[in-house]
Amino acid sequence: MWNAVAKNLLRTKVHQDYSRTLLLVQKGRSILTRPPSSRNCWQHTARAVQPFNMSTSIQKVEALDVNNFVRIHWEDGSKSLYPAVWLRDNCQCPDCFLHSAKARKLLLEDLDVNIGVKEVTLTDRQKVYITWPDKHTSEFEAEWLKKRCFSEQARAEMQEELFLPECKYWGSDLKLPNMSFEEVLHSDESAYKWLSTLKKVGIVLLTGAATRQGELVKLGKRIGFLRLTFYGPTWQVEDKMDANNVAYTSGKLSFHTDYPVLQHPPGIQFLHCIKQAATGGESEVVDGFHVSNKLKEQNPQAFQILSSTLVDFTDVGVDYCDFNMQSKQRIIDVDYKGQVVRINYNNATRDTVFDIPAEKVQPFYAALKEFVDLLNSPEHKFTYKMKPGDIVTFDNWRLLHGRRSYQSGTETSRHLEGAYADWDVVMSRLRLLRKIVQNGN
Repeated sequence: MWNAVAKNLLRTKVHQDYSRTLLLVQKGRSILTRPPSSRNCWQHTARAVQPFNMSTSIQKVEALDVNNFVRIHWEDGSKSLYPAVWLRDNCQCPDCFLHSAKARKLLLEDLDVNIGVKEVTLTDRQKVYITWPDKHTSEFEAEWLKKRCFSEQARAEMQEELFLPECKYWGSDLKLPNMSFEEVLHSDESAYKWLSTLKKVGIVLLTGAATRQGELVKLGKRIGFLRLTFYGPTWQVEDKMDANNVAYTSGKLSFHTDYPVLQHPPGIQFLHCIKQAATGGESEVVDGFHVSNKLKEQNPQAFQILSSTLVDFTDVGVDYCDFNMQSKQRIIDVDYKGQVVRINYNNATRDTVFDIPAEKVQPFYAALKEFVDLLNSPEHKFTYKMKPGDIVTFDNWRLLHGRRSYQSGTETSRHLEGAYADWDVVMSRLRLLRKIVQNGN
């Protein structure tokens, strides 16, 4: 079953490598080989990029005397430009690169940023040899070079392979992905499907875990390790006397992300249902990225306010240890392209301190209220009720989650165990699992 899933996740499409040359070169030194047949040398999917064609071959390579570039003519008719300084910086010889650590040894202090190529040669259409002015030599494999082509499309392919940016937005029509907890623990194909779906959709429900504490520790070991916070490596969500967190009550929890009071909030949250209330206690989730984009369309000014205003958050108490935390976060974080990359919103820990001019306060509240109203819109939120043995795993940077109130009594009526993980850990495991699935191991 999972082999079919893996093949579907790794389906390929052809990429043609386009390189736009802005140089006017009058002469160059070139090495020609026998013209080869044309082949497709780039393969990728939106979900995971396949390894590049091992048969990628070079038809011709030349050093350009102007602007210090090396130009490669590929057998498929495309061309690639490589700056000489980049090639020298990335020399793969043992003196310049520590292969056991996959790390550069060459010091930037020793790099001539204006370096040119003395001589370039080609062997068997698969290896480029460069001799530098100081007689140092470098050797580059064709596949290695092709993968690092500087064309716009090739760079986009590489970023997709490294960071898996595909995002599937959803609203109340969400079909909640679910998988077997035990299969995720013991099958690489299942674990790969779990993490790739988590990255794309933002939420996956795992079913069939034991109804006892400690199951999340197993999940943490599956990816690497859990994130330790002031509430411990794991924490128990239940109605508590003198609760040190609003989650530890039986009341309604409005939509929020966890821990915006940390400078680097946890990227992933796990919640394991050990005991569920007979009435109430339903979980609610909403796609914060999708709603942020809706806000940007509906009210660009409100979006601009929430993506530029630094909001103070605070959390003071005692749990795993005593703590006194403060942070400043934008409710909507965007990257250099203006795309939403993280939501930082928890109304319970939003501080009374607000470090902005008085005249900007009311417009901020108006913008935030509009955002929260959109979050709570029936078309955007998805409601479900966890059963004992369920573990919901979700993107804490993207999803906001909440809970409906439930009736508490003298005995614990609802008990969830929670834990966090960082996206760095999850993405590391996802890349490793992808390689295993691709290689069929």
